[in-house]
Formats: sequence, structure tokens, C-alpha cells
Amino acid sequence: MYTPENTARLLPDVAIHAQPHFAGALDWVGMDGIEVPVRFDAGDGDVQRASARVGAFVNLHRPDKRGIHMSRLYLLVEQALSTQTLSAVMLHQLLRGFLDSHKDLSDRACLSIRFEHLVRRPALRSGNSGWRAYPVCIEASLTGDDFLIEFGTEVVYSSTCPASAALSRQLIQDQFAKDFDAAASLDHAAVLAWLGSERGIVATPHAQRSIARLRIRPTAGAGFDLIGLIDRVEGSLGTPVQTAVKREDEQAFALANGSNLMFCEDAARRIQRVLDADDRLGDFHIRVEHQESLHPHDAVAYASKGIVGGYSGDRC
Repeated sequence: MYTPENTARLLPDVAIHAQPHFAGALDWVGMDGIEVPVRFDAGDGDVQRASARVGAFVNLHRPDKRGIHMSRLYLLVEQALSTQTLSAVMLHQLLRGFLDSHKDLSDRACLSIRFEHLVRRPALRSGNSGWRAYPVCIEASLTGDDFLIEFGTEVVYSSTCPASAALSRQLIQDQFAKDFDAAASLDHAAVLAWLGSERGIVATPHAQRSIARLRIRPTAGAGFDLIGLIDRVEGSLGTPVQTAVKREDEQAFALANGSNLMFCEDAARRIQRVLDADDRLGDFHIRVEHQESLHPHDAVAYASKGIVGGYSGDRC
């Protein structure tokens, strides 16, 4: 007879039964897209709470076992991430918990966490400010005592093509030659008025929204200095996208674009230089993407720190 006291022993667990005809070790087994809140300090001491999607996995090295205990992974993730601020120490402990809960099944564990972090960014001139949501991806793995952690984000900026700028300047010169007789003396007021007219800017260089995708392996104890990383990268590029924009901000942005002409190769090298100078970054990988307005395909460049055993530049 069924009673509340014997409910647990009546629940079947088919996962514990081996299926010899399907035997085989598995690289990773687990769950992806777990919905859970996370607490994150981006380096400014302000711990924000965000909605995250989490992947939690262990390997299954026992070919005679049918499956893992997914509920154990879920409960460990939920308990840790919803109550503790993200840190390397906490993630190491969480992955160790994955393995301790699967002692007879697994010897490797990994975790991925994806969310957005809001950062207030100032306008260029007006004194206003607005919010930017930067995507954050944190990945960690544990194999024996070998713990690896990395995090990534994206910086969106504007890039103006140097070749297009040179071609535009040539057309402006041609228009000037048509409108002003080389043999006549130039009238300052007339030239100034011409420069402020549409004839004085008959061609404009093409610019496009561009994205720098970054993957970072911080040194031990460095933490997740997301805001510091963003500041350095945006500072090296000079033209990050803006939030609150008045006319004086838009004009300053136009000036910055004209002063920061860059191919995707230039952008990748600028970022590489500032990241290479940061001793808190053990390794990094950069993917720069200029979403061209001239043609339907993108211009792309990659760069890395170039250390032995680090991110490889051999393949994209």
C-alpha cells in the first residue's frame, strides 16, 4: 500500500542501470541554459545582480554507467551562484563540488556563465550619461588540480576607413579646383562659406559599427576587472559607441572618427598593445570585426598574446 513515508523508495531510477550495448565514455554530459541570478563585481566594488544562463558539465568516464546525476549539478549551481559573488575561488569550489558529487563517474568538470553587466558611460561633451550593457561570458574548468578560468566581453565602436577618407579628400580637392579659379586670388570669406556648404564636402568616407570580441585569462588573484578592461580598450580605439547624445556630443564623435581612421588591422593592434602591457592578463585573444558599409561582407582581424600553450593564432 502507498504511504507518504515510502514515496522515495517507490520512485524508479533507470539512470543507474547499465546498457551494455550502448557502453562508451562521454566527453561531457550536463545541462546548458540554466536560468539563475548571479552577483558580479566588475571591478568598481558595486556588486550587481543579473540574470544569467549557465552551462554545467562533467565527463562520464565510466562506459558501464548510463548517466550522471544532473539534479546534483543544478542544485550546486543554484546554491552557489544565487548567494555568492562571482570569483575564481568560488568557481573553483563549485567545480570541485561537481566532481565530489560524481566521484565514481567523472574526473573533469566545466562551467560557463553568460549575462550582461550595465555600466554607466559619460557623454563626450554635454555632461550627460547613459547605460551600456556589456555581455559577459565566464568559463571555468577543472581537471584534477588543473583549474582554468577565462572571461570575455565585447566592445562596440565606430571605425572610419582610411582608404575611403583619402579618396573622399581627393574628390573634395577636385570640387575645390572646379569652384575656385587657380589664377584668381582667394577670398577668405568665400572659402570659409564654401567649406561650410554641401559642395565643400561632396564625398564622405564610409564608417561602420564595429565589434571587438575579447577573451581574457586573468593571472591568479587578478579578479574580473571588466570596467578596467573596457576603459583600456575603448581608450585605445577612441570611438566607442555613445549613449546620451546632444549635438555637441555628436560633433565631438564626428571629430573623433576623423582623428581615428583605422582598418581592422589597426584596431586589432591598438587593442593588442594595451592588453599586452597589462600584467594582470595572463593571456588574451582578440577578434575585431568591421561590419562594412561598402560591401556585404565584414573585415576581420585576430590577435593574441602569443605565449606558448596559450591562445593559438594558427586558426580562426
